[in-house]
Amino acid sequence: MSTDKITCVMNWHAIPYHLPVYLAEKLGYFVEEGIKVAILEPNNPSDVTEIVGSGKSDLALKAMIHTIAAKARGFPVKSIGTLLDEPFTGVVYLRSKSGITSDFQSLRGKRIGYVGEFGKIQLDELTRQYGMTPEDYTAVRVGMNVTGSIIRGEIDAGVGLENVQMVELEEWSVQQGRTADDVAMLRIDELAHLGCCCFCSILFIGNENFINNNPEKVKAFMKAVKRAGDYMFKDPVKAYDLFVEMKPHMNSIVNRKIFQRSFRYFSRDFKNVQRDWDKVTNYCKRLEIVDDKFEQNQTNDFLSWELLPESTPGVEPPTVDTGVVSCGCRTNHPQGPTPDVVSAIKA
Repeated sequence: MSTDKITCVMNWHAIPYHLPVYLAEKLGYFVEEGIKVAILEPNNPSDVTEIVGSGKSDLALKAMIHTIAAKARGFPVKSIGTLLDEPFTGVVYLRSKSGITSDFQSLRGKRIGYVGEFGKIQLDELTRQYGMTPEDYTAVRVGMNVTGSIIRGEIDAGVGLENVQMVELEEWSVQQGRTADDVAMLRIDELAHLGCCCFCSILFIGNENFINNNPEKVKAFMKAVKRAGDYMFKDPVKAYDLFVEMKPHMNSIVNRKIFQRSFRYFSRDFKNVQRDWDKVTNYCKRLEIVDDKFEQNQTNDFLSWELLPESTPGVEPPTVDTGVVSCGCRTNHPQGPTPDVVSAIKA
């Protein structure tokens, strides 16, 4: 059965930084731009590049390192823009329970969770830099369940994002009578001396055949999402309220805090940043994910607005108070753990 809808697969179940895509649907921007879009959520985030590369979906969201690796493996995928720039990524742990410190060698003998294969590749490469071997720690593939696995004591630490897993663990730690500062991270970009952590920038990607055969649809999709992004930047509280109407479980304090923490990483113009692509391509060569012949699979040709200059290297984006956290959500969850954290514990 054929459909004229564009399919777009998220990189995981709906999470707060997906807001611009859902908002474009909610506000009717896709229809106004002349397209129909089906937003899909995968059961396994590791499947996304294969789903797009095989032509089973037209567009998707995926991290930069996975997008590069997919191309190196022969999947015809290309980035057409960036949703989220440079969220800090690293080994997340609890100071009070893990025995881990700011010294990378404190991971020796620990159980470290990772989402997909590249998390382990990165950790293995770091062990060689810090006088260890991959056999000096136990790698545990936990998928997107890093938070729950730490809470349940199944792992001592896990590879996660500063704007997602750290927020979840901070909220849980406070509920346990500890402080948010009990949650810490060994940042991979700092450990690996990368000068950035843009390998986990979240990109808009597409199947190259679909892109080549439907350039106007791709341009319309990006324009609709850009309009939604502009709406979000202008009125984040209203934008989040509309998101909650589509996804009621977003109306929890932890999800609102994830949105608050993510806000500074949202790309203002959705462009692929050449400096970041160069750094991550070189990093992928170092990890032996790609070889010297690799040609970057990215373009800004479908962004029909004026692009901003690249940000100053090494300057972190400022924190912005969106007002989303303090707009009364806590009255909907007066006492006890939020539903998100309870689910993480029970999962």
